[in-house]
Amino acid sequence: MKRLLIPLLAFFTLPNIVHSSHLYNHRELIVTSESTKESIELAKYLNDNGVVKYSAYWCPNCLNQSELFGKQAYKELNVVECSRDGINSQTQLCIDKKIKGFPTWEINGKLILGVLSLKELSKLTGFKN
Repeated sequence: MKRLLIPLLAFFTLPNIVHSSHLYNHRELIVTSESTKESIELAKYLNDNGVVKYSAYWCPNCLNQSELFGKQAYKELNVVECSRDGINSQTQLCIDKKIKGFPTWEINGKLILGVLSLKELSKLTGFKN
């Protein structure tokens, strides 16, 4: 019975664990978390101040970064899709900018690689809540 139960349990939990947009051919990041009022204000501020997030739909770190904002705030960000097969891809821009990994933030002309907390982004951009 145990031999059957463990694979069966893995079968039912695995689809939830590996849910990712690229497995379902969405070719875009699907953000599911809810935004806060503060994350929406920050996202609008970043967009208004020329901050760009370079991203790839298949990138787990990009998804983690986007989930920090939440789905409503994510829509406010200026996100450049770098993957050739992503929706609204701007691969050549990513090449021209010499994007080496994802996510990469462009803040005041400086490229910063990696997932940044909302607090770090606020500090780097001068956002006051």
